[in-house]
Amino acid sequence: MLAGPLLAAEEGVGRANLAVIYPDIGEPYRSVFGAIIEGVEDRARGKVSGISIPMAGNRPGISEELRKRDVKAVIALGRSGLKAAANLDKQFTVVAGGVLSVPESEAQSMLVQSLAPEPALLFAKLKAFAPFVKRVVVVHDPRQNDWLIRLAREAARAQSLELVALEAEDLKSAVRRYQEQLGSLHPKRDALWLPQDTTTVEDSTVLPLVLRESWGQNLVVFSSNAMHVRRGVLFSLYPDNVEIGRFLAGAALAPLQPGGQAPRGIQALKQVLTAVNTRTAEHLGLDLGASQQRIHLVFPEQ
Repeated sequence: MLAGPLLAAEEGVGRANLAVIYPDIGEPYRSVFGAIIEGVEDRARGKVSGISIPMAGNRPGISEELRKRDVKAVIALGRSGLKAAANLDKQFTVVAGGVLSVPESEAQSMLVQSLAPEPALLFAKLKAFAPFVKRVVVVHDPRQNDWLIRLAREAARAQSLELVALEAEDLKSAVRRYQEQLGSLHPKRDALWLPQDTTTVEDSTVLPLVLRESWGQNLVVFSSNAMHVRRGVLFSLYPDNVEIGRFLAGAALAPLQPGGQAPRGIQALKQVLTAVNTRTAEHLGLDLGASQQRIHLVFPEQ
């Protein structure tokens, strides 16, 4: 249903200050990128060129194509779009989105918006749903999420939460970390945060362990992955794709204004929606309605 914006963008072969480079990919990702492009077009008032690329990220002559269209700024979507944008001529301002994380060295020359939710927003939601929580424990691989944990430490301090961040660089050590923590966490004080981390949050080993032990202990568990809410985690924040598009368009166009500067660095996701598991909330004795928080996705499905 959202394939239309992709096609419309691709047809924008006339002059436009802004272009979107996106991967030629099937569902469900095509609809995700389509919604982002819808937001880009809305923010840029339709003056957008679209260039689709193969998943390998190779499409020769993109810089020349962009010059012919009078493009000044580029939005790169997905890992393939980011790869293609890295080979563009330096004259183009580039912002990237639709990726989970990149090495911080790759974000020094451009803004990269991660799909990882902003920790401050996660913690604020946690305090709204479970105000008794005073300490958050997270197991992470520093090679993937060191930048995110730095943000989380600042957010925790600002919201009077204690953050216990434990490092693990392989699945075995991650499981050991969880086993040690799950035996000592206090359900009336502590909560466990599952970040988007391919090393420490593994769906076939770690997630069942965490869900089983936390259910038995009445422990609050929240995640950066909305699919975990379907499995039994209390809540998650997930991307609002149209709003992401509006944000990326604004960031890309800002340097084109008088006195505007090109943003740089990796940034956590602030354009988010909320998913909750009402069965888990009931088990924990939590009244989500009392929090007066807007909820966009509910599991189990009614």
